[in-house]
Amino acid sequence: MNENTNIQLDHTDLLRFTTAGSVDDGKSTLIGRLLYDSKSIFEDQYDAVKQTSERRGEEGVNLALLTDGLKAEREQGITIDVAYRYFATPNRKFIIADTPGHIQYTRNMVTGASTANVALVLIDARNGIVEQTRRHSFIASLLQIPHLIVCINKMDLVDYSQEVFENIKKEFSQFSYKLDVNDVHFIPISALNGDNVVEESENMPWYKGTTLLYYLENVHIGSDHNFIDCRFPVQYVIRPYNDQFHDYRGYAGRIAGGVFKKGDKVTLLPSGFTTKIAKIDSFDGELNEAHPPMSVTMLLEDDYDLSRGDMIVRENNQPTVEQDLDVMLCWFNERPLQLRGKYSILHSTREARCIIKEIRYKLDINTLHRNQEDKTIGMNDISRVHLRTTKPLFFDSYRKNRITGSIILVDEGTNETVAAGMII
Repeated sequence: MNENTNIQLDHTDLLRFTTAGSVDDGKSTLIGRLLYDSKSIFEDQYDAVKQTSERRGEEGVNLALLTDGLKAEREQGITIDVAYRYFATPNRKFIIADTPGHIQYTRNMVTGASTANVALVLIDARNGIVEQTRRHSFIASLLQIPHLIVCINKMDLVDYSQEVFENIKKEFSQFSYKLDVNDVHFIPISALNGDNVVEESENMPWYKGTTLLYYLENVHIGSDHNFIDCRFPVQYVIRPYNDQFHDYRGYAGRIAGGVFKKGDKVTLLPSGFTTKIAKIDSFDGELNEAHPPMSVTMLLEDDYDLSRGDMIVRENNQPTVEQDLDVMLCWFNERPLQLRGKYSILHSTREARCIIKEIRYKLDINTLHRNQEDKTIGMNDISRVHLRTTKPLFFDSYRKNRITGSIILVDEGTNETVAAGMII
């Protein structure tokens, strides 16, 4: 493997994680504690939070204010929108999506969790597992987030009781058997006091596991991408039209799956023509091979007509090419889903129009019951639908590939994003 490829492998050092849990479980406080204890905030940010805390008459410094960006969030003391925060330690870079706990913001949680490697589910040690815990854990499994960390928070308010921790762990484990999550990890913490967040807790000598930050720094995410099925959705055609690059025609995009090598025989969709990869260019220079989630430009040996929305795949490993899709939809809009309604559909780099042909069932997220009688799909509801597109899409099931298995629906009249979907 050449030197440039090793530079690109550094991409795997970025871990995206999302927080989930009920209202007032301490998600924003936990993130504030992570940022503060890992020395990832500036002094002036800390001073501003300290002054706000004093002005509100709070004891100590309210670290939750570090993540609440909207004025309404700070005033009401709740999280409304998805807040993205970036921080880094010597071992890894992180992007945090702090998502709201309220039921009416389920769509925001779906948005924040859709690209995450890890989901942090917070549980208040005093309340145990509540409806929102089940709801958010199910969404994490629906979105195929590979790793789930269950942080049992506010252990300081239950006297750091091992019995309380073990009971919640046992109850969640029984519930999680219904979920499609392979890796579940439990950590007892106090976000307010910093127990087991960055530093090991002296108050819980009975806990022999790792701290939250240690887990986040060391969890293996290299295999979270699909490195088997080669998928390269074309995003942009690069034609410089200058003397230096007179014949240059490159296809730029982000690799959605598989490993592409120079000289590989590939098939172009939708035309079905086959050719070979002549060259792979990247920001750091030419590469011998490329893999997800790298953004590259591919040059082909033959001059075929490819444009945005087309896909480069392997000859003997191709996605499903269909106009009929079965999809799990999370509805985002205040206006309910219209049966026989027409919407724009966005899938990787391809755009089409579609019609909702059938609503199969609506999912009760609290019981996981499939309700086939109630076909009214309103905001934050999750349902299974069958839709037909105006032109074929090149897709895999969401379980197989989160990029080629996801769609977005847009209202043609208002241009609002009305739903996100996972192809079954």
